Amino acid sequence: MADPTISESSAVSAVLRRSFRKLFPAAIRGEGVHVWDSEGKRYLDFSGSAAVNFVGHGVAEISAAMAEQATKLEFVHSSQFTTPVAEKYAEELLEFAGENFRGGSVYFTSGGSESVETALKLARQYQVEIGRARRYRIVSRQQSYHGSTLGALAVSGNKRRREIYLPMVREFEHVGFPYCYRCAYDCKDGCQNCGQQYAEELERAIKATNGEAAAFIFEPVSGATLGGVLPPPGYLRAVAEICLRNGVLLIVDEVMSGMGRTGRNFAVEHWGVAPDILVAAKGLSSGYAPLGAVIASKKVRDAIAAGSGSFIHGFTFNAHPISMAAGRAVLHLIQSRKLVQAADSGQPGSVGEQLRLELDSLRNLPSIGDVRGIGLLWGVEFVADKRSKQPFPPELNFAARVAQAALDRGLLVYPVQGCVDGTSGDHLLIAPPAVVTAEQIAWSVDQLRSAVQESASQ
Repeated sequence: MADPTISESSAVSAVLRRSFRKLFPAAIRGEGVHVWDSEGKRYLDFSGSAAVNFVGHGVAEISAAMAEQATKLEFVHSSQFTTPVAEKYAEELLEFAGENFRGGSVYFTSGGSESVETALKLARQYQVEIGRARRYRIVSRQQSYHGSTLGALAVSGNKRRREIYLPMVREFEHVGFPYCYRCAYDCKDGCQNCGQQYAEELERAIKATNGEAAAFIFEPVSGATLGGVLPPPGYLRAVAEICLRNGVLLIVDEVMSGMGRTGRNFAVEHWGVAPDILVAAKGLSSGYAPLGAVIASKKVRDAIAAGSGSFIHGFTFNAHPISMAAGRAVLHLIQSRKLVQAADSGQPGSVGEQLRLELDSLRNLPSIGDVRGIGLLWGVEFVADKRSKQPFPPELNFAARVAQAALDRGLLVYPVQGCVDGTSGDHLLIAPPAVVTAEQIAWSVDQLRSAVQESASQ
């Protein structure tokens, strides 16, 4: 007998969707911060889809740049040609990434998971090129997420997305993720010391590899798995010093937090950290084309260029000309419209500040335990009991319940479960495009407040 929870329309779809138990509206148009479905309903995209769209939907300049490139040249393979658009875009992206990457190189991919896979292989080959062939282990953090391919999954700490694939995954060392709302250490000093304690976990993990650690990968601001968690004071600087002292490359995953999302070109700039490899995607093309990038420092680039002279890795569609045109147009738009400054939550009068202030007003709701984030990347965590921080039972799926209530009101948010221990804990990711207005933010938070209250009363 057919499962009665599976709708007829989803059962007959030829698309292998993310869920057979959920109806998905058909999106047909986007403009600014709004998306319309086939029934004519309008939604305000308060999560930027999944922290992807930063410049807004339906920007004519971007689609025009893509169309112009397509009329000239749609595709060549990177083993045979380079293209002017890839060369120019790489130069501009290196400049955008700052002084730390001067003289470096960019490797373009089709998204975040491919970029993480590339970064892991690049770190391994770097160690081989400089005579440290024993180094291959990648240290990462619990409750992190770096992608869905097997290599990226191996260094992720997201329990739900890893669990059934663990027999296929090469396991490496995972250390604690600084999460001050639920800190493993004593945070009575305002998280002044816990950052050093978490950093010491990394040092011990590196030592435990007996000289086999090649790199440490981390998100400077947590993405979907924890939602907008910021590092405690001194943590990232301590981590960078530990990696440098131990000959371990520092890989920063800015798939969600990069390209202006936090009010800086890249989030690590908030803490003055200089990574060896930087991973970007999502906001890189703002969703207009599949695109990711691995930005390598001069040190990493030179090791391969002066060594074997060849990076042993490749994808058919890396540096795809039409994606290059999309990314380049997005970068120009971010710069010309000063969207990084607009996202800065510490800048008076910015939409980033407006989002921070409006979300802060949700703290008095009984079912909201924490509101955290920076710029236009925030997390709202739900609790069944505010004093004890007790999460809702996982089977209740409270975040999804709130997201559905918000959807009914025409508001798109991104629900996630498992922030406490990989199974329990509910939160929303909030990441609107930088073109959102103060009025739209106020309306969105008002709708979200009503959605939370409705869900808590059920």
